[in-house]
Amino acid sequence: MIGVDEIVALYGPDGRPAGEAPRSRVRAENLHHGATAIVVTDPAGRVYVHRRSDTKDVFPGMYDVCAGGVLLAGEDPGDGAAREVAEELGVIGAELVPVFTSRYTDAHTSYEAFGYLVEGWDGPIRWQPEEVAWGDWMPLERVVALLDDPQWPCVPDSRAIAGPWLRERLVGR
Repeated sequence: MIGVDEIVALYGPDGRPAGEAPRSRVRAENLHHGATAIVVTDPAGRVYVHRRSDTKDVFPGMYDVCAGGVLLAGEDPGDGAAREVAEELGVIGAELVPVFTSRYTDAHTSYEAFGYLVEGWDGPIRWQPEEVAWGDWMPLERVVALLDDPQWPCVPDSRAIAGPWLRERLVGR
């Protein structure tokens, strides 16, 4: 929930849960935690791309090819992914298919990434205003081209963790 100091699942070097901490401490100390990254496609195979709100605590105002967020203490990654895609984009009841796991670390955030795909979503998209400022469907080819453009203001974590998977998906068509 936005504005609440959630208790976040910390992860160890082995990629497994290793404790918990308040979200404020996770951000302040850049503690390694668990997070989800969900790619949503429509029946035509287009990817939902959105711009993060200017009030986000990490990478505000940047574009993202994934919905997602931190895992709460004790939360299963699949449950966290379902919660996050419902909160951010209003995608409720969709099948979430695990597609990748990865690790991401930079000066702002450090996490074990659990990547999921919602494929062929034909329901409504409803933004959570605190999370999403804009969004639209884009052809996979365009998304990959944007991810390959260093000038495109995309969140670096999604570029790093979902980018390789999206490129592989494009090549495999």
